[in-house]
Amino acid sequence: MPSRERNVTGIVLNLLMERGVYWLFDCGEGTQQQIIKSPIRIGKIEKLFVTHLHGDHIYGIPGMLTSRSYQGGESPLTIYGPKGIRQLIELILETSQAHLGYELHIVEIAEGVIFEDDQFKVETAELDHRITSYGFRITEKDQPGKLMADKLKALGIESGPVFGRLKKGEQVVLPDGRVLNGNDFLGPALKGRIVTILGDTKPCPNVVPLAQNADVLVHEATFSEQKKNLAMKYDHSTAMDAARAAEEADADALILTHLSSRYQGEDINHLLQEAKQLHRHTYVAHDFWNYVVPKRSVKE
Repeated sequence: MPSRERNVTGIVLNLLMERGVYWLFDCGEGTQQQIIKSPIRIGKIEKLFVTHLHGDHIYGIPGMLTSRSYQGGESPLTIYGPKGIRQLIELILETSQAHLGYELHIVEIAEGVIFEDDQFKVETAELDHRITSYGFRITEKDQPGKLMADKLKALGIESGPVFGRLKKGEQVVLPDGRVLNGNDFLGPALKGRIVTILGDTKPCPNVVPLAQNADVLVHEATFSEQKKNLAMKYDHSTAMDAARAAEEADADALILTHLSSRYQGEDINHLLQEAKQLHRHTYVAHDFWNYVVPKRSVKE
């Protein structure tokens, strides 16, 4: 449930620098109100990934969809979620006679690759919760290294279309007959980053593969280790469960989310300290907080 200090689940992956959009993961009640208070523009949400169909993860979807239309969102929006998400959304839109000013695509997902283009790949696997719940692994594709402009200029080649083609790794034949291979003029490739965002789950075998070598693992921490019996009863995880997964997966940063509303004030710090016993690079997310995923310098 929401509390005075924390709203329910709504996580944004900021891809403005990479593709000029945001990706939203889950959309609990009140998400659009939180967006209004943030720098995020609702019209720039390109995709919504739904981990599972419990209310604290989906009750904000209808308002978000219609507000996106009212606030100038014209580009298509794609929603990915478990079986049943299509029926839910179509019934709400039909019953309320809502009109959207953009194309809405709904994809009911299964395990495996659910999206891929030349920039990103999104894979999903099923977790262990009371209803079908998924985790998402978002992988940024490796980026070509920096073009060695000085090396090209030393060969008498000035900036222009040839530079652009070589930057893409293409082979170029010059007017004088020389053949240049783009890969010979590129620095080390930049390794793409990995972000893993999980839905509600108790510890299960799919968590570690989803989070393997991730730059960031976002993992629920509904209970403290002292309440481990409740976590198991309701198919949730403790803060230490999340830390164990991060350590086993060799993930860099661990971000704890989905804290029970029983934890307020200093109790939240106790959850953080529990997790830090096993995984030093751990944070507890709070409303309007952000974490910058640093770029890797060269391909490993």
